[in-house]
Amino acid sequence: MSSDAADELTFIHQITVRWSDCDPARIAYTGRIPYFALEAIDAWWEHTIGLDWYRLNVDEEIGTPFVHLSMDFRKTVTPRHKLFCFVKLIALGNSSVRFSVVGNQDNQLCFEGEFVEVFVDAAIHQKRGIPKKFRQVLVEKVVMLR
Repeated sequence: MSSDAADELTFIHQITVRWSDCDPARIAYTGRIPYFALEAIDAWWEHTIGLDWYRLNVDEEIGTPFVHLSMDFRKTVTPRHKLFCFVKLIALGNSSVRFSVVGNQDNQLCFEGEFVEVFVDAAIHQKRGIPKKFRQVLVEKVVMLR
């Protein structure tokens, strides 16, 4: 896949970092960085399938808990500039999805990470396959990384 095609499959979510997100060092508190990435993934779901995590859980009875996340921090995040989170779906399993999220502020890389969710029956928290009504949409959104 060309980088142009991969760029077309990248979802960009904008976040306003607030003073309340900061620690005494006047930078975004470390624990807020994964929160920003998860907020961006939730927005990706709503944009891609028309349902956010709340509606998936409550209306569709489908949970998508995270089973893995890893992040590398490259530069501090502050309230000075908008934070742009670039979300790509990079892998599909039978019941799992893997995302790449890159955070950028003032054209500088701030963080990058990978996040894996699994589909579960929300009532009993038992793993299930990706619902057919979502799978084809997800297949079309997968960015193959080399």
